[in-house]
Amino acid sequence: MDGYSENNPTMMKPGGFQEGIPMESRKFAEEMGNKRQALRDIKNFGGAPPPYPRAISKRRLPDKSALDDNNQQFAGHRPITRKFAASLAEKQLSHQDISRRNDIIKKEKTERAIPSIPSSNNLENIRVIDVEEYMDPLPDYVKQTEAMLEEMEAMDDCDLEEVEMTDLDAEPVVDIDSRDSNNPLAVVDYVEDIYTYYRQTETSGCVCPNYMCNQSDINEKMRAILIDWLIEVHYKFELMDETLFLTVNLIDRFLERQMVGRKKLQLVGVTALLLACKYEEVSVPFMEDLVLISDRAYTRDEILTMEKLMVNTLQFDMSVPTPYVFMRRFLKAAESEKKLELLSFFMIELCLVEYKMLKFPPSLLAAAAIYTAQCTIKGLRHWSKTSERYTRYSEDQLLECSMLIVDFHQNAAIGKLTGIHRKYSTSKFGHAAKTKPAHFLLERAPHNSSSVEGLF
Repeated sequence: MDGYSENNPTMMKPGGFQEGIPMESRKFAEEMGNKRQALRDIKNFGGAPPPYPRAISKRRLPDKSALDDNNQQFAGHRPITRKFAASLAEKQLSHQDISRRNDIIKKEKTERAIPSIPSSNNLENIRVIDVEEYMDPLPDYVKQTEAMLEEMEAMDDCDLEEVEMTDLDAEPVVDIDSRDSNNPLAVVDYVEDIYTYYRQTETSGCVCPNYMCNQSDINEKMRAILIDWLIEVHYKFELMDETLFLTVNLIDRFLERQMVGRKKLQLVGVTALLLACKYEEVSVPFMEDLVLISDRAYTRDEILTMEKLMVNTLQFDMSVPTPYVFMRRFLKAAESEKKLELLSFFMIELCLVEYKMLKFPPSLLAAAAIYTAQCTIKGLRHWSKTSERYTRYSEDQLLECSMLIVDFHQNAAIGKLTGIHRKYSTSKFGHAAKTKPAHFLLERAPHNSSSVEGLF
């Protein structure tokens, strides 16, 4: 083989070589001897001066700027790499050729984007073009907006305006139990069922509003005096609120079923207080204290005897929903503060004394007391959708009872039965009794005077 490759040492060497060195250069190599540098030290760059005397031409290289694009003289003095060869090929294209090439590319793109339009002389070969095929598709949100506008145009303008006004005026109903979801004492999972049961059974704890007609020796005024005195005893003994409401309930239920003389009426009250304390309180007052508080009008044995008669008459049924259990739930729905709470309890205790309030169920009494207290504090009628949802009473249903409460409020400091007014005139109860009554509620007649009928 005539050729020789350094990468393939098995190939035959040409005859003019000796040990890889040309014969005509052997003498020069011997003269150089050890002065020859290694290949890796030679800076083989075009135009760079050699660090040692060259054996080839020593003519001065022309400036790089003097070479034109087609001159390859300078290229012969440097190694041809792939990158360098590509740059030379690019330089060989004149500016005119580059411009012509760019024009061709633009023309091809234009022809692909817009189809050619045939001349008018050849109308038979005209092809109908669908413009939508060459248009970019609309984004999804544009399509959704257009569909929504079409639906809105199809609707009646009056109906649309009515819906918008309804949405703006609608008051949200707050979930009053959501904040107590982690409180096991709030029994959030069962509280609705509990109050549904209270609603169903509250009528069992109610009495006939005319039961005094069956009593021959006592009347409603004597009942009012007894309860007003028991409220003072309850306050003096510092008993729980639940005890007071249960005491009044036991008295009414017993008097409805048992004939009692006026001399035994106070005994009935003391015994009812004792039973309520045993049911609600942790620490029950001593029997001697009850005898002393009644000015020793009754002995210990008489109280125990009346206790037996009362529990047998009531058949030991003392688990009845009183207005108190509804007060706590409805105050939570009203998002009450301390002032509203004290004023509401002041008004509900005024109702306990009045015999005419027995015609209202406990839940309505509690709701009406809170509604009246809200109106008294705010100076205007206020009953939120949240309160209406949890009390299940509208403002019109509460107005009749509320008007009576306002009347009791403005007359609380007048007459002989002023125990409740004195109690709530102290700083402990926030001077709630000194609040100005909501007289504006009396100016409006109830929309439905029979709204309370059928609640029992």
